Amino acid sequence: MSILSKEKVVLNAKAQDRFEAILMAGRLLVDAGHVPAEYVEKMIEREQVSSTYIGGGLAMPHGTNDAKPLIRSTGMSVLIFPEGVDFGGEKANLVIGLAAVGEEHLDILSNVAVLVSEEDDMQRILQSSTEEELIAIFEEGMGE
Repeated sequence: MSILSKEKVVLNAKAQDRFEAILMAGRLLVDAGHVPAEYVEKMIEREQVSSTYIGGGLAMPHGTNDAKPLIRSTGMSVLIFPEGVDFGGEKANLVIGLAAVGEEHLDILSNVAVLVSEEDDMQRILQSSTEEELIAIFEEGMGE
């Protein structure tokens, strides 16, 4: 099972708030079999403790540390919010849901952070017209 696949990409997402956005990102991980539904509750819990907004229009919601044993396989979901979603006073246009086994989340977090820190790459991601195009940008940027 790949970390990112078409079924885990939403190009024109809309959410009322960050919690709805997190539920959407989490649901994609559940549907793909990476995590059980309880993991999504832990993603919400994590967000309530501190925002998962990283900067530059990116938020990367993930579960709390005690949710680690729930993760069946490493996966990420990618949602583009053209209108943005308020993450505690910051606007996120790119929301990446993350579930990672062991220490894999650190590699993924750093790879994604480097990828979106390049303004050109971030624009390419946000302007992707197909799921395949978006996945190709991530695979290229993450050295898959």
